Amino acid sequence: MRIAIFSNKGDASRKVSAALYDLINKTDLVIDGLNPDIVITVGGDGTLLSAFHHYIDRLKQIRFVGIHTGHLGFYTDWRDYEVKELINSLVHDDGQSVSYPLLDVKVDYLNDNQSDSILALNESTIKRPTNTMQANIFIKGEFFESFRGDGLCISTPTGSTAYNKSVGGAIINPKFDAIQVTEIASINNRVFRTIGSPLILPEDEWLRVEPETGDNDVVTCDQLTISDRPIKSISYRISQQRISFAQYRHTQFWKRVSGSFIGEEQHD
Repeated sequence: MRIAIFSNKGDASRKVSAALYDLINKTDLVIDGLNPDIVITVGGDGTLLSAFHHYIDRLKQIRFVGIHTGHLGFYTDWRDYEVKELINSLVHDDGQSVSYPLLDVKVDYLNDNQSDSILALNESTIKRPTNTMQANIFIKGEFFESFRGDGLCISTPTGSTAYNKSVGGAIINPKFDAIQVTEIASINNRVFRTIGSPLILPEDEWLRVEPETGDNDVVTCDQLTISDRPIKSISYRISQQRISFAQYRHTQFWKRVSGSFIGEEQHD
Protein backbone atom coordinates (compact mmCIF):
# COMPACT_ATOMS: atom_id res chain seq x y z
CA MET A 1 0.00 0.00 0.00
CA ARG A 2 1.27 3.47 -0.95
CA ILE A 3 1.25 6.23 1.66
CA ALA A 4 1.57 10.01 1.28
CA ILE A 5 2.30 12.28 4.25
CA PHE A 6 0.90 15.82 4.01
CA SER A 7 1.99 18.05 6.89
CA ASN A 8 1.83 21.68 7.89
CA LYS A 9 5.04 23.52 8.82
CA GLY A 10 4.61 23.58 12.60
CA ASP A 11 7.31 22.07 14.80
CA ALA A 12 4.94 19.53 16.35
CA SER A 13 3.71 18.40 12.94
CA ARG A 14 7.26 18.06 11.60
CA LYS A 15 8.18 15.79 14.50
CA VAL A 16 5.14 13.60 13.87
CA SER A 17 5.93 13.45 10.14
CA ALA A 18 9.51 12.40 10.86
CA ALA A 19 8.24 9.62 13.15
CA LEU A 20 5.81 8.48 10.46
CA TYR A 21 8.54 8.27 7.82
CA ASP A 22 10.80 6.33 10.18
CA LEU A 23 8.13 3.79 11.16
CA ILE A 24 6.74 3.36 7.64
CA ASN A 25 10.22 2.59 6.29
CA LYS A 26 10.37 -0.33 8.73
CA THR A 27 7.26 -1.94 7.21
CA ASP A 28 6.16 -3.14 3.79
CA LEU A 29 4.29 0.11 3.27
CA VAL A 30 5.63 2.42 0.55
CA ILE A 31 5.99 6.20 0.69
CA ASP A 32 4.47 7.63 -2.51
CA GLY A 33 3.40 11.26 -2.67
CA LEU A 34 2.29 11.09 -6.31
CA ASN A 35 -0.02 8.07 -6.46
CA PRO A 36 -0.97 7.21 -2.87
CA ASP A 37 -3.69 4.89 -1.65
CA ILE A 38 -3.73 6.60 1.76
CA VAL A 39 -3.01 10.26 2.51
CA ILE A 40 -2.02 10.98 6.11
CA THR A 41 -2.46 14.63 7.04
CA VAL A 42 -0.55 16.00 10.03
CA GLY A 43 -1.79 19.22 11.56
CA GLY A 44 -5.46 20.13 11.76
CA ASP A 45 -8.56 20.59 9.65
CA GLY A 46 -6.88 23.31 7.59
CA THR A 47 -4.10 20.89 6.67
CA LEU A 48 -6.63 18.29 5.61
CA LEU A 49 -8.46 20.87 3.49
CA SER A 50 -5.18 21.65 1.73
CA ALA A 51 -4.51 17.94 1.16
CA PHE A 52 -8.04 17.47 -0.19
CA HIS A 53 -7.50 20.13 -2.85
CA HIS A 54 -3.98 18.92 -3.57
CA TYR A 55 -5.26 15.40 -4.37
CA ILE A 56 -8.64 16.47 -5.74
CA ASP A 57 -8.08 14.63 -9.03
CA ARG A 58 -7.57 11.31 -7.19
CA LEU A 59 -10.52 11.26 -4.79
CA LYS A 60 -11.83 7.96 -6.15
CA GLN A 61 -8.48 6.25 -5.54
CA ILE A 62 -7.49 7.53 -2.09
CA ARG A 63 -8.61 7.57 1.53
CA PHE A 64 -7.56 10.17 4.07
CA VAL A 65 -6.33 9.76 7.65
CA GLY A 66 -5.89 12.80 9.89
CA ILE A 67 -3.48 13.27 12.79
CA HIS A 68 -4.12 16.43 14.80
CA THR A 69 -1.23 18.15 16.51
CA GLY A 70 -3.34 20.84 18.17
CA HIS A 71 -7.01 20.98 19.08
CA LEU A 72 -9.41 18.19 18.13
CA GLY A 73 -10.48 18.57 14.52
CA PHE A 74 -13.53 17.32 12.68
CA TYR A 75 -11.43 15.50 10.09
CA THR A 76 -8.61 14.27 12.32
CA ASP A 77 -9.15 11.15 14.43
CA TRP A 78 -5.63 10.43 15.68
CA ARG A 79 -3.48 12.28 18.20
CA ASP A 80 0.20 13.05 17.76
CA TYR A 81 1.19 10.47 20.40
CA GLU A 82 -0.61 7.63 18.59
CA VAL A 83 1.68 7.24 15.58
CA LYS A 84 2.61 3.61 16.37
CA GLU A 85 -1.04 2.62 16.70
CA LEU A 86 -1.84 4.28 13.37
CA ILE A 87 1.01 2.49 11.58
CA ASN A 88 -0.25 -0.81 12.97
CA SER A 89 -3.72 -0.03 11.57
CA LEU A 90 -2.18 0.77 8.18
CA VAL A 91 -0.24 -2.48 8.14
CA HIS A 92 -3.45 -4.43 8.83
CA ASP A 93 -5.62 -2.31 6.53
CA ASP A 94 -8.52 -4.17 4.89
CA GLY A 95 -10.00 -1.27 2.91
CA GLN A 96 -12.59 -0.07 5.41
CA SER A 97 -13.76 3.50 4.82
CA VAL A 98 -16.42 6.12 5.52
CA SER A 99 -17.35 8.76 2.94
CA TYR A 100 -18.83 12.24 3.14
CA PRO A 101 -20.67 14.41 0.57
CA LEU A 102 -19.01 17.27 -1.28
CA LEU A 103 -20.31 20.48 -2.86
CA ASP A 104 -20.22 21.21 -6.59
CA VAL A 105 -19.86 24.93 -7.29
CA LYS A 106 -20.22 26.39 -10.78
CA VAL A 107 -19.42 30.08 -11.29
CA ASP A 108 -20.61 31.72 -14.52
CA TYR A 109 -19.07 35.08 -15.40
CA LEU A 110 -20.47 38.08 -17.22
CA ASN A 111 -19.09 39.34 -20.52
CA ASP A 112 -16.81 36.43 -21.47
CA ASN A 113 -19.26 33.46 -21.28
CA GLN A 114 -16.69 31.54 -19.24
CA SER A 115 -17.26 29.48 -16.11
CA ASP A 116 -15.35 27.69 -13.35
CA SER A 117 -16.33 24.39 -11.75
CA ILE A 118 -15.00 23.90 -8.22
CA LEU A 119 -15.35 21.19 -5.59
CA ALA A 120 -15.67 22.18 -1.92
CA LEU A 121 -15.28 20.05 1.19
CA ASN A 122 -16.50 22.60 3.75
CA GLU A 123 -18.33 25.53 2.22
CA SER A 124 -18.61 28.27 -0.35
CA THR A 125 -19.50 31.89 0.43
CA ILE A 126 -20.50 34.87 -1.68
CA LYS A 127 -20.07 38.39 -0.31
CA ARG A 128 -19.84 41.97 -1.55
CA PRO A 129 -17.02 43.63 0.39
CA THR A 130 -17.85 47.30 -0.19
CA ASN A 131 -21.63 47.48 0.26
CA THR A 132 -24.79 45.42 0.66
CA MET A 133 -25.03 42.35 -1.54
CA GLN A 134 -28.23 41.99 -3.52
CA ALA A 135 -29.05 38.72 -5.27
CA ASN A 136 -31.96 36.67 -6.53
CA ILE A 137 -32.12 33.14 -5.11
CA PHE A 138 -33.49 30.19 -7.09
CA ILE A 139 -34.11 26.68 -5.74
CA LYS A 140 -34.40 23.89 -8.29
CA GLY A 141 -34.83 26.49 -11.01
CA GLU A 142 -37.72 28.29 -9.27
CA PHE A 143 -37.42 31.81 -7.86
CA PHE A 144 -37.34 31.77 -4.03
CA GLU A 145 -36.38 35.22 -2.74
CA SER A 146 -34.49 38.45 -3.32
CA PHE A 147 -31.66 38.57 -0.79
CA ARG A 148 -30.09 41.68 0.69
CA GLY A 149 -27.36 41.49 3.30
CA ASP A 150 -23.68 40.78 3.84
CA GLY A 151 -23.68 37.48 1.96
CA LEU A 152 -24.53 33.80 1.89
CA CYS A 153 -22.79 30.66 3.15
CA ILE A 154 -23.48 27.37 1.39
CA SER A 155 -22.05 24.40 3.28
CA THR A 156 -21.76 20.63 3.24
CA PRO A 157 -22.83 18.59 6.30
CA THR A 158 -19.21 18.28 7.47
CA GLY A 159 -18.74 21.99 6.78
CA SER A 160 -21.82 22.79 8.86
CA THR A 161 -19.62 22.90 11.98
CA ALA A 162 -17.24 25.47 10.45
CA TYR A 163 -18.08 28.99 9.20
CA ASN A 164 -21.72 27.99 8.77
CA LYS A 165 -22.11 27.48 12.52
CA SER A 166 -20.54 30.85 13.31
CA VAL A 167 -23.18 32.64 11.20
CA GLY A 168 -26.09 30.83 12.83
CA GLY A 169 -26.46 27.73 10.66
CA ALA A 170 -27.53 24.32 11.92
CA ILE A 171 -25.19 21.37 12.49
CA ILE A 172 -26.01 18.51 10.09
CA ASN A 173 -24.90 14.91 10.49
CA PRO A 174 -22.83 14.01 7.37
CA LYS A 175 -24.93 10.88 6.90
CA PHE A 176 -27.36 13.23 5.15
CA ASP A 177 -26.55 14.12 1.54
CA ALA A 178 -27.65 17.74 1.82
CA ILE A 179 -26.43 21.29 1.43
CA GLN A 180 -27.23 24.15 3.79
CA VAL A 181 -27.84 27.78 2.83
CA THR A 182 -27.28 30.28 5.65
CA GLU A 183 -27.78 34.02 5.36
CA ILE A 184 -25.05 36.34 6.61
CA ALA A 185 -26.51 39.45 8.27
CA SER A 186 -29.60 39.66 6.05
CA ILE A 187 -31.66 42.86 5.95
CA ASN A 188 -35.25 42.39 7.07
CA ASN A 189 -37.59 45.40 7.31
CA ARG A 190 -40.76 46.79 5.69
CA VAL A 191 -38.98 47.13 2.35
CA PHE A 192 -36.68 44.10 2.23
CA ARG A 193 -37.66 40.65 3.44
CA THR A 194 -35.84 37.29 3.35
CA ILE A 195 -36.64 33.94 4.93
CA GLY A 196 -34.15 34.74 7.69
CA SER A 197 -33.49 31.07 8.54
CA PRO A 198 -31.04 28.43 7.29
CA LEU A 199 -32.33 26.27 4.44
CA ILE A 200 -31.42 22.60 4.04
CA LEU A 201 -31.72 21.24 0.51
CA PRO A 202 -31.84 17.51 -0.28
CA GLU A 203 -29.67 15.71 -2.80
CA ASP A 204 -32.09 16.20 -5.72
CA GLU A 205 -32.39 19.99 -5.32
CA TRP A 206 -29.94 22.71 -6.24
CA LEU A 207 -29.37 26.40 -5.59
CA ARG A 208 -28.62 29.24 -7.99
CA VAL A 209 -27.58 32.71 -6.86
CA GLU A 210 -27.75 35.62 -9.33
CA PRO A 211 -26.09 38.68 -7.81
CA GLU A 212 -27.17 42.13 -8.90
CA THR A 213 -24.77 43.60 -11.44
CA GLY A 214 -22.51 46.14 -9.79
CA ASP A 215 -19.42 45.99 -7.63
CA ASN A 216 -17.50 42.75 -7.92
CA ASP A 217 -18.56 40.02 -5.53
CA VAL A 218 -16.09 37.79 -3.72
CA VAL A 219 -16.67 34.04 -3.87
CA THR A 220 -14.83 31.55 -1.67
CA CYS A 221 -14.67 27.77 -1.96
CA ASP A 222 -12.85 26.41 1.08
CA GLN A 223 -9.46 28.10 0.84
CA LEU A 224 -9.89 29.38 -2.75
CA THR A 225 -11.01 32.97 -3.41
CA ILE A 226 -12.48 34.36 -6.63
CA SER A 227 -12.62 38.15 -6.96
CA ASP A 228 -12.29 40.96 -9.53
CA ARG A 229 -14.48 39.13 -12.05
CA PRO A 230 -18.13 40.20 -12.56
CA ILE A 231 -20.31 37.19 -11.77
CA LYS A 232 -23.45 36.24 -13.65
CA SER A 233 -24.55 33.37 -11.40
CA ILE A 234 -23.30 30.71 -9.00
CA SER A 235 -24.87 27.25 -8.86
CA TYR A 236 -24.54 24.80 -5.96
CA ARG A 237 -25.48 21.13 -5.71
CA ILE A 238 -24.38 17.92 -4.02
CA SER A 239 -21.49 16.44 -5.98
CA GLN A 240 -21.42 12.93 -7.35
CA GLN A 241 -17.90 12.74 -5.92
CA ARG A 242 -17.24 12.07 -2.24
CA ILE A 243 -14.29 12.18 0.13
CA SER A 244 -13.33 8.91 1.85
CA PHE A 245 -11.57 8.36 5.16
CA ALA A 246 -9.89 5.16 6.31
CA GLN A 247 -12.21 3.97 9.05
CA TYR A 248 -9.75 2.46 11.50
CA ARG A 249 -11.17 4.46 14.38
CA HIS A 250 -13.48 7.09 12.96
CA THR A 251 -14.90 9.20 15.80
CA GLN A 252 -18.70 9.21 16.04
CA PHE A 253 -20.02 12.53 14.69
CA TRP A 254 -21.97 13.78 17.70
CA LYS A 255 -19.12 12.84 20.03
CA ARG A 256 -16.88 14.93 17.79
CA VAL A 257 -19.33 17.85 18.01
CA SER A 258 -19.62 17.57 21.79
CA GLY A 259 -15.87 17.31 22.27
CA SER A 260 -15.16 20.33 20.07
CA PHE A 261 -17.83 22.76 21.24
CA ILE A 262 -18.89 21.63 24.71
CA GLY A 263 -15.83 19.82 26.02
CA GLU A 264 -17.61 18.05 28.85
CA GLU A 265 -16.84 14.48 29.82
CA GLN A 266 -19.13 11.86 28.40
CA HIS A 267 -21.43 10.03 30.84
CA ASP A 268 -22.92 6.59 30.39
